[in-house]
Amino acid sequence: MSSILTVNYENKPCYDIVFDTSFEGLSSKIEELGKKGRKIAIITDTNVAPLYADEIKNELKKVSDTIILHAIQAGEENKNLDSIYKIYKDLIENHFDRHDLIVALGGGVVGDMAGFTAATYLRGISFVQIPTTLLAQTDSSIGGKTGVDYEGYKNMVGAFHMPSLVYINISTLKTLDGRQYASGFAEVMKHGLIKDQKFYEWLLDNIYEINDKEDDVVLEMVERSCAVKKAVVEKDPTEKGDRALLNFGHTLGHAIEKAKNFELAHGECVALGAVAAAFISWKKEMISMDEYYEIRDMFVPFNLPISVEDLDPDEIIKLTKSDKKADSDKIRFILLKSIGKAVISTDVTEDEMKAALNEIIYIENND
Repeated sequence: MSSILTVNYENKPCYDIVFDTSFEGLSSKIEELGKKGRKIAIITDTNVAPLYADEIKNELKKVSDTIILHAIQAGEENKNLDSIYKIYKDLIENHFDRHDLIVALGGGVVGDMAGFTAATYLRGISFVQIPTTLLAQTDSSIGGKTGVDYEGYKNMVGAFHMPSLVYINISTLKTLDGRQYASGFAEVMKHGLIKDQKFYEWLLDNIYEINDKEDDVVLEMVERSCAVKKAVVEKDPTEKGDRALLNFGHTLGHAIEKAKNFELAHGECVALGAVAAAFISWKKEMISMDEYYEIRDMFVPFNLPISVEDLDPDEIIKLTKSDKKADSDKIRFILLKSIGKAVISTDVTEDEMKAALNEIIYIENND
């Protein structure tokens, strides 16, 4: 049985987040959007297409006679404008107009790219998110952020474009490998740390059930995580203020991701960035030493790294200055005032960043 959260925009209902255990309700939701009989373009990638493309096409045939499939080569390195041009070409050659629909089927990369295509094709057409990874289900599919990378810099070209629907089938998580599942969990834990102490504590109490992907527990985890994201983006849909809190762990995390040439998963870099941000929060006497070590160590049972090899702190600090979250010549850092309460800081010094980075750099015989 499905459940629904409704995301509001400018104090009006904007789109539903549907939680289900199958895709059987998807066509009726598309029909409710007024898209029956319209052309539908499914944007996916080469990893997800063999798993779910046929099932989604068959479901959408109930409401559309014209469905095209465009599979992007999987991988963050393909999240660029060259890939977007190929999607535009497909849409133009198939005569898509602004009343037709784009469906994003996949993880965060696919969602960002399909959303950016929808935001810019014919100055904006409707799109639906069907996230298939934990990271996309609990974070990137919600809130209307779309974009592509530029020469390795994350999401430097993008737009805010709200989806018409987010349809989450938690059964897709069963096909995720352990590393990708853990990567998504970093964003889940982030939501607890920045906004919901009780959720954070619930996550720690359900470590084994989460790792075993027990249906009831996973469903509750995804719903509660989405509720945090929903509350933040409703308050600040275009990141003029509090929405920046969602960047906890991302300031250094994105720089680490680029420095390691995307060899680490996004969530692994977020976990490392979260440890570094918690360390700075402790050194600024915002959280206690015990809280810092608990935050650091909590990532371990969820198979996320708390240290990394071969990292140059000076290079990481330089990369943060080119990140889209930089504010003039200042780096916007998200720190923890307490567990469950984050704050925006622009006074983190380079020395503080370097100390935090040295804390997460793995040195043999010194962990």
